[in-house]
Amino acid sequence: MSQAEIGLIGLGVMGSNLALNIAEKGNKIAVFNRTVEATRKFYAEAGELKGQIVPCETIEEFVAAIRPPRPIIIMIKAGEAVDQQMEILKPYLSKGDIMIDAGNANFRDTMRRFEALKGSDLTFIGMGVSGGEEGARHGPSIMVGGTEESYRRVEKVLTSIAAKYENDPCVAWLGENGAGHFVKTIHNGIEYADMQMIAEIYGILRDGLKMSAAEIGEVFGAWNKGRLNSYLIEITEKVLKAADPLTGKPIVDMILDKAGQKGTGKWSVIEAQNMGIPATGIEAAVAARSISSMKDEREAAEKILGLPPVGEFTVADRQAFIEDLENALLAAKIGAYAQGFAVMSAASKEFGWNLPMPTIAKIWRAGCIIRSQFLDEITTAFTKAPDVANLIVTPAFAAMVKETDGALRRVVSAAVLGGLPVPALASALGYFDSYRRGRGTANVIQAQRDFFGAHGFDRVDGADSHHGPWGSGLNA
Repeated sequence: MSQAEIGLIGLGVMGSNLALNIAEKGNKIAVFNRTVEATRKFYAEAGELKGQIVPCETIEEFVAAIRPPRPIIIMIKAGEAVDQQMEILKPYLSKGDIMIDAGNANFRDTMRRFEALKGSDLTFIGMGVSGGEEGARHGPSIMVGGTEESYRRVEKVLTSIAAKYENDPCVAWLGENGAGHFVKTIHNGIEYADMQMIAEIYGILRDGLKMSAAEIGEVFGAWNKGRLNSYLIEITEKVLKAADPLTGKPIVDMILDKAGQKGTGKWSVIEAQNMGIPATGIEAAVAARSISSMKDEREAAEKILGLPPVGEFTVADRQAFIEDLENALLAAKIGAYAQGFAVMSAASKEFGWNLPMPTIAKIWRAGCIIRSQFLDEITTAFTKAPDVANLIVTPAFAAMVKETDGALRRVVSAAVLGGLPVPALASALGYFDSYRRGRGTANVIQAQRDFFGAHGFDRVDGADSHHGPWGSGLNA
């Protein structure tokens, strides 16, 4: 019997779907799960794909079933479990074999694992896979970090299973060690911001304009036919129009307003802060999810504080305001993407990855959660100016920001005056206003720092005098 081209450990939802995708695309795959019953069940339900699958019940059998050098995808819970699985595998592996972590790993863990295998006969790939269950089964966006040689060993398989955008596979080698998982982390950070901004717009339509879920769904459906066309806008329309099978009410109205999170958004914020890059949209989104989880505290606070005494939310022209909401969301999304790419650019320099920004935008055009129409425009912008400081100063996006800035300002103003929380939308506006202002207010902060800590400052006239006149007379 011919050997498998690749192996996969972990037949949970994502692992099972990825394995079926690999098999369906004509690649023979060996599979193993810690519990034998899961392997047998997966194989029994594989249908016409059984001929491409080699089910294995021991690690020895599994490793022997794969053609050397053996690429082995580990698709299990991120963290210590991956380290444990790697240690179990190592005694059975040979020179050139590749362990591939395809989970939502912290890129620093990926870097550690990669470095630990240096000098050995084995190597490691950290592979970001985006698209959820559906993407894994039918075509995800794949972000690879490792040696270029190890990528070439799996390139054929990954190219065959990746999502396609106009026949262009959404997969790329992005650099060594943690590059792939870092890009996936920032992808998820942008996803957090995008989802929060959509939720805030939904809140304005629901609580401000008093629209029903179905009516709001119609609005998002119309937007999805224009410049906001994207996967998240598309599914937002669908969830808003869906009925609850138990009550017949809109299902979204029956869902508790507590959002979960698994850590990638938080990691994005931490790394942005570590590198001194503002990612205010992602920060606002992570904080908003944390506040959403405090359901009991929020309900208690409403009883004590009440809602803001702002009266009725009124707009002079309802249709014009809905158009403003569309443009405000576009502006805010541009801000979130710009921040995410700025963080990746800084990380590329810090870790020596040379991340290809146009390529990242290209492989996000299909398969991934944040796929959207303007990723084509981002690809073009970075192709023309790969070293640009920020996406929003490229000609195309500068024009878009100028065009939509007024709508964002009006929407945030109306929401604030109406007592409706819009932390992510407001953060985008604050980011634009701060970034575009050549003379800010940090001069007074530097004066304060020098006053209480003698930290010094630079002068606008360049004079060689770096401390203020806050002598004993001022301190008295």
